[in-house]
Amino acid sequence: MLDQKLDFVIDTPDGARPVHVVRPDGLAGFLETLPPAQAGFLRESGFAAKPDELRLLPGHDGVAGAALGIGNDASLLVYGGLSMQLPETIAWRLEPGDYDQATAILGYCLGAYSYSGFRSPRRKPASLFVPRGHETSLSQASATWMVRDLINTPANVLGPVELAEFTVSMAERHGAECELSAGVALEQAYPTIAAVGRGSERPPRVVSFRWRGSAAGDNAPLLSLCGKGVCFDTGGYDLKPSAGMLRMKKDMGGAATVLGLARLIMEADLPLRLAVRIGCVENSVSGTAMRPSDVVRTRSGLTVEIGNTDAEGRLVLCDLLDEASDENPSLLVDCATLTGAARTALGPDLPAMFSNDDATAEALSRLAGAVHDPLWRLPLWPGYDDWLKSSVADVNNVSSKPMAGSIVAALYLQRFVKPGVPWLHLDLYAWNDQSRPGRPEGGEAMGMRALFALAKQKG
Repeated sequence: MLDQKLDFVIDTPDGARPVHVVRPDGLAGFLETLPPAQAGFLRESGFAAKPDELRLLPGHDGVAGAALGIGNDASLLVYGGLSMQLPETIAWRLEPGDYDQATAILGYCLGAYSYSGFRSPRRKPASLFVPRGHETSLSQASATWMVRDLINTPANVLGPVELAEFTVSMAERHGAECELSAGVALEQAYPTIAAVGRGSERPPRVVSFRWRGSAAGDNAPLLSLCGKGVCFDTGGYDLKPSAGMLRMKKDMGGAATVLGLARLIMEADLPLRLAVRIGCVENSVSGTAMRPSDVVRTRSGLTVEIGNTDAEGRLVLCDLLDEASDENPSLLVDCATLTGAARTALGPDLPAMFSNDDATAEALSRLAGAVHDPLWRLPLWPGYDDWLKSSVADVNNVSSKPMAGSIVAALYLQRFVKPGVPWLHLDLYAWNDQSRPGRPEGGEAMGMRALFALAKQKG
């Protein structure tokens, strides 16, 4: 189950009962519009239109509707609990009011998600009538569900080959042209990805695909996306402790996010040229696995000393970035669950964003706030660049200093981006540690909607 349908969304309002979205400053006026019995019920039950405050409105033959308080919250997550709080036996519709309906629909749909690939599903979400004109909200919800499904799927089911197959299937479904690299061809074209994958019996794959919008000519902006698809990460010979492996099925969260973003761009038919590269690999331990102190020659020709086999994500990305920047894209973006240091700095909810272009970084930060998909910029601090020096190779894949790990990783990646290519790097967690309205525990698409807003602006 990697691409669930939003089967709770209905296209007719027949029989759907109203959900009134209410803010505190509009509560008095709202009560005046209701029948006296319903208004009295809300008053006497203490309804104050606080965030996530829901009341079912009584009718002559049962439930006549519902009132949802949102306080002064404008985010989509305030609607995240609705689909499971409303009675599932009734269809619902959102009444117009002092709120953004597109945001509410997206929040409702995000809260309706559950991963049920290996167990009976929980109760079904309540059906919601979505009127025409809200295709973007439904597209973003579907893409988010897909990303969550990919991340939540166990690694024994979704390995490098399966991730590659899914990527090809999704891309071709949207009319993209695909290329699959494996075996000797992969070793020659992507030597660092081959080095990471050498320790696993499950062979690595690289999938690249190209697409252009129906209105995109030969000179349309080229957006290039690269995703880290490490389907499971043991750490290699620098073995993770058992507790550190518990969530490592999510180490392909960057690839999943890139696929979700690409899907949004293709479904919206943006006037762009799109190039996507996904490195699908498993970092395992065996007699053929890379060792600490090994030296690997990258696609660019730079040699890398393996200071730590658990810093494999940057090895997966560096060859992809080098190849992508050869095409001189208008914007190059990579997404990866790259460092624990980013989580130490910013916690689980804020992806770390790095960029070599201030205008692009500022635009993404602004758009992230507007679409309620937060991230935070960290610096590509050049003073730490020499921390990656090696005595036997051009560069080490890690620093010997136990500080600024996410910055150092980004500085490593920057070496493989050609001068003059605008570049964004997102170091994200791709996971919710606990369930909250609109954000169930498990895999999460972080930064995807912000990047989509930027792509729309570029197009």
